[in-house]
Amino acid sequence: MFAARCGASLLRSCVSSLTTTAASSTRSTAFSQASAFAPRSYATEAASGINAALARTEVLFKTYKPITPGIRHLKRPLAPHLWKGRPLRLLTVAQRKKGGRNGHGHITVRSRGGGHKRRIRLVDFMRSEPGPHDVVRVEYDPNRSAHIALLKNRDPNVSGDKVWSYILACEGLRAGHVIQSFRQGIPDGFVAGFVDSKELRGSSLQQQSEDTQSTSTASLVLGMLRQVTVKPGNVLPLRLIPVGTIIHNVSLDPEGRAILVRAAGTWGQVVTHEASGRYSHVRLQSGEVRKVLQDCVATIGKVSNPLWKNRNLGKAGRARWLGRRPHVRGMAMNRCDHPHGGGRGKSKGNKQPRSIWGWVSKGVRTRKPGPKGPKNSNKLVVHERPRGKEKRYSAGSTALVSGPHVPSLCYANDMYLNTSAFQQAGLGLLVLLILPPRFRPVLRHTTGPCDRSPA
Repeated sequence: MFAARCGASLLRSCVSSLTTTAASSTRSTAFSQASAFAPRSYATEAASGINAALARTEVLFKTYKPITPGIRHLKRPLAPHLWKGRPLRLLTVAQRKKGGRNGHGHITVRSRGGGHKRRIRLVDFMRSEPGPHDVVRVEYDPNRSAHIALLKNRDPNVSGDKVWSYILACEGLRAGHVIQSFRQGIPDGFVAGFVDSKELRGSSLQQQSEDTQSTSTASLVLGMLRQVTVKPGNVLPLRLIPVGTIIHNVSLDPEGRAILVRAAGTWGQVVTHEASGRYSHVRLQSGEVRKVLQDCVATIGKVSNPLWKNRNLGKAGRARWLGRRPHVRGMAMNRCDHPHGGGRGKSKGNKQPRSIWGWVSKGVRTRKPGPKGPKNSNKLVVHERPRGKEKRYSAGSTALVSGPHVPSLCYANDMYLNTSAFQQAGLGLLVLLILPPRFRPVLRHTTGPCDRSPA
């Protein structure tokens, strides 16, 4: 009985295997006949297959199994939303490389040369075309750290090359979004009750100050306007951007292109609007607070690709693909080639750090001195960027604005210090009570008047 059952099961397994083999051979024959006429790129398929097999996706970065030394430390930011095809041809021009040399063939920029062929994407930093624009796709740009977005104008009267344009993509911008440019101001009738013409601004403000009901209505209209216009990717004049809003692509000329805050992951912030209506204070990525004309424009949001600074190329060859040649230290050169060169041993000697042209490279300001010295040569800078120890310790003393309507930032500076004298005195008394007695005399001496003369 046992032998009969074993024979029956063996027969069924043989029949099923024969059927499966015949079906699979039929499918493979049909697939080979169909694929024989289809064009295939074996190199591309092999590379994509190898990358897919070796890729190890983390939360924010993509790493690879280290089968070669060049990919052991390779780390790339994840960007699955990027377009995998070629750019729009009519918005690109060929890049002619110079290898860091001028018209005479002399090297003016060191450590440049080689690299893969590129085409320059013509990015629109003016954003002068009004009306809604559809985001077609987000692309990689080899000439900058941030991503770019391809826009299509909805205006039926626009034709030709003006239908398409490239812009700097902000964080969170994806295909299918709709963005607008209000560089010329808010059009009449865009929000009921809001007038943006310069002739009627003063009269409308006077009428609002006389009547409380009209003032509340104007506040409601302004809130509705901000709800519609203050969106990532939209371009607005600084006078219409609420205090505390994150911005990028800031222009310094009302009729000029955006020149500030354009690198990957950078952002600025509107600190305050002056009562005179001429300037707005903008905090830049470096921590500097400067005055910008309120008629200048900025784009809402943060620049895309914030993880670009944390990438790792993995090997020196990838730097050569990007057009970067090795950077030789001055200490490794001869005495005739660099101020740090020459000598016996690996030491530059008791010399002040200098560049290859003999300029002092550390601790010397390069900005031309003004009437009040090099620190105050730019009258539009309200608060200079932190340097040295101030840069290290200013991270804890700078508080970001949480929300679009907080009045200003809090800096460790008399101009932006919002604590009163009573609060400071109470804080000092609290510190005196908390500290042990053996530290209190030192604190009293240091917190007293700055009189260093001997008693």
